[in-house]
Amino acid sequence: MNKTATYLTAGVLFAAAISTTVQAHCQIPCGIYDDQMRIHMMEEHVTTIEKSMKEIAASPNQNQAVRWVLNKETHADELSEIVTYYFLAQRIKPGMDHYEENLKTLHEILVYSMKAKQTADLANVEKLKELIHNLEHTYFGEAHKH
Repeated sequence: MNKTATYLTAGVLFAAAISTTVQAHCQIPCGIYDDQMRIHMMEEHVTTIEKSMKEIAASPNQNQAVRWVLNKETHADELSEIVTYYFLAQRIKPGMDHYEENLKTLHEILVYSMKAKQTADLANVEKLKELIHNLEHTYFGEAHKH
C-alpha cells in the first residue's frame, strides 16, 4: 500500500508540474473559427434584445415582464461574451488591417450591450445594429457582401 501511495503521489505531482508549464494560447482549439457565424450570432442576440425590450413595454403582466428582462440581460451577456472572448481575446491582433477601428468598435459594442442590459431604451439596440454592421465591414473589408 505504501508503494501505491508513492506512485499515486508521484503521478499527481507529475500531472501538476506538466499542467503548470503547458498553456493553450486561446480558449478554443486553433482552427475552429467562423467569424461570419459570430457576426450573425451577435445580430441574433441584438434582435432578441430588441424583442425583449418591446415585450417589456407591452406586457401588463409583471411576471412576464420579469421573464423578458431576464431574457434581455442573458442575451446582452452573450453578446458581450462573443465580443470579449472571441473577437478581443482571439481574433483582433495588433498589426492587422483596421486594428484600431475594430478595437474601438468592439469596445463600443460592449458599452452599448451594457446599456441595453441596464435599460429598455431601443436607441441602444439601434446603436448596436449600426456598430455590428460597421464591424462586419471593417473586419472583413469594405467589399464584404452580406
